[in-house]
Amino acid sequence: MEDNRLILSMLGALLDYPDQTLIVALDEIRAALAGHAGLPPDTRAALFDLVDRLSARPLLDLQEDYVEIFDRGRATSLYLFEHVHGESRERGQAMVDLLAMYEAKGLFLGAGELPDYLPVFLEFLSHETPVQAYALLGEIADITRQIATRLAERGTPYFAAVAALLPLAGEAPLANATVLDAATTREVDAGALDREWQEEPVSFLGAQAPLSTAPQPIQFYDKRPSR
Repeated sequence: MEDNRLILSMLGALLDYPDQTLIVALDEIRAALAGHAGLPPDTRAALFDLVDRLSARPLLDLQEDYVEIFDRGRATSLYLFEHVHGESRERGQAMVDLLAMYEAKGLFLGAGELPDYLPVFLEFLSHETPVQAYALLGEIADITRQIATRLAERGTPYFAAVAALLPLAGEAPLANATVLDAATTREVDAGALDREWQEEPVSFLGAQAPLSTAPQPIQFYDKRPSR
């Protein structure tokens, strides 16, 4: 199971805002995926495609693509509590609770890092025990399935890194028809995806029943540089 937790860390790296550190690590990530037996062949092939595409494009282009895909449509947001709470005040308290869980296990975030950012959550899981890591991964299965589906509908290879979390959590993989959608890059109405997203209720870590009955507002800042 240890290699599965390493894969969680690598999937988090693939989903993070691309930088030179990621580019240098892509060969190592590809080698780790090639030797990993815990992923279905189709899932591994889709991840290879993502790694190949990240390797083939200039870094600035990758960064522009990332912003377009993840920052300009709520349906594909990688901030987990946005899919549960939206912009409500409950999201602030939920993030305080999640941050407390990290700090209780010795993980302290850097300035501006948001605890509900999926790559941060995956890095946390990669340091947990296997039992706890997969239990928490299962908690976000509804959210990851929703995000992966929306990414596939947009025709972006990034869907693979999110979809891979499903079999790792013991969940059914993304439907074949959805995976085939990702093979064709095309223009998609992000507004339409967001409207569908608003109609799909999800829960995460009991977020539908917040721990505090009187949540206080809290200000967080995106860790990525302003663009």
